[in-house]
Amino acid sequence: MRDLPDTTLLRSFLVLGEELNFRRAAERLALDQSALSRRIRKLEGDIGYALFERTTHEVSLTPAGSTLYQSASQVLGSYRSAIARAAEVAQGREGRVRVGYMSFSATRVMPRTVAEFERLYPKVRTELRYLHTQKQKLALANDEIDIGFLIGPYDNADYHSITLEADPLYLVTPRDHPLLAQESIRAADLADQRLILGDVTDWGEYRHRLEDIFGALGLWLSPAHEAGNTLGILGLVAAGLGVTVYPASLLDLLGKNLAARPFAEPSLRIETVLAWKRTNRSRAVLNFAEIAGRSKQSGQRG
Repeated sequence: MRDLPDTTLLRSFLVLGEELNFRRAAERLALDQSALSRRIRKLEGDIGYALFERTTHEVSLTPAGSTLYQSASQVLGSYRSAIARAAEVAQGREGRVRVGYMSFSATRVMPRTVAEFERLYPKVRTELRYLHTQKQKLALANDEIDIGFLIGPYDNADYHSITLEADPLYLVTPRDHPLLAQESIRAADLADQRLILGDVTDWGEYRHRLEDIFGALGLWLSPAHEAGNTLGILGLVAAGLGVTVYPASLLDLLGKNLAARPFAEPSLRIETVLAWKRTNRSRAVLNFAEIAGRSKQSGQRG
C-alpha cells in the first residue's frame, strides 16, 4: 500500500480542483504557478496516476482526479470538523463529566452545581450516579466516575478536594417529642434517647463521622434500630421508635409527622467535599470543580 500523500500536496490539489485555473489557485495558496505545478506533479507521481488534463486553454480533472476530489473534499471537511471538535473538548466545552453524589449533596450543592455547569457548557454531557461515599472512593480509584460529592473530610495525596459545605446537624424527632420544647439541643441530650441511624453498609462514612464528632464530646452512639435508606430512617422516627441525627441539607425531606431542632455545639457539622484525581486533567472536570467552588457559599444554612 502506498503511503498517503502529504496534506500540503492534497490541499493544493483541492484548491486547483475547485478553481481549475493555475493562476487563481496559486494566488489562493500564496504560491507562484511553477511551485503549484511542481506540487501537482509530485502528488501525481506519489499516487501513480494523472489528476488533471492540461491544455493551453483549460485545466480539467481526469475521471480519477474527479473521484479523488470529491472524496478528499469530504475527508478534509471531516478532518477540519474533528480538529474543531477536539478543540472544544480541550477547552472543556464538549465531552462528558461522570459525577458521583451522595444523599447530603442531592438536595442543594449537587443540583446547584450541575445546573450552572450545564448552563455554561451545554455541549458537555453530565452523567450522574448515586453512590454512598465509600463506593464513590472506589469508583474514583477505578476511573468509573470523574468527580464526586463525598462526606468529608477527604485527605488523600492522590486527589484534589474542596470543602463545599459544613452542614449543621439537627436532631429529628416525632412531632410530640419532649425535646422540641427546647430551641436547641445539646449533644448530651441524646444520652437517654433511642437512636435510629442508617446501617453501616450504606451509611458507613456518615456513621464514622458521627462517632468522631459526638465521641469528641464524650458521647457514644449506639443505635436502637438501623435502616438502609432515608425513608426507612424517617419512617421509624415518625412511628415513635426513636430519634435520628440529620444534616440541614435533608430537612426539606421531613414529613408532617416530624420536626427538627439544631444542636447548640458548633462542632456538630458534617462536611460535603468535592474530590477528583490529581491525574484527571480533563478541562471539563476542572470546569465543573471550579463552578462548584465558586457557588459553595450559595444557599448554605447555619
